[in-house]
Amino acid sequence: MLLFFALCFVGVAIAGATAFVIFWPLTLVHIRDRHAGTGADFGPGAFIAPAALRWLLSGGYRSVRDSSLSGLATPARISLFTVIAGLSMAALLWLLSEVA
Repeated sequence: MLLFFALCFVGVAIAGATAFVIFWPLTLVHIRDRHAGTGADFGPGAFIAPAALRWLLSGGYRSVRDSSLSGLATPARISLFTVIAGLSMAALLWLLSEVA
């Protein structure tokens, strides 16, 4: 039963990854097109750049004061948290099933 729930959390992480793949590139394109030269301009390869992901997770987009950017970055942030939480819970349940 624990492994079933772990698999369900993997499914939740996949759903979060799908949303992340939709919203994060749109956010990066918006930053490139409308906010070039700001501190949020991460250059090429920003999709998986640690600095860009750290900026997203910390909510750095709020300091730009652009409602369109917030509208794109907030779902990307929530989906990234969903991926992290889903994989963490799946790993925790898998470890718990190994102990039990």
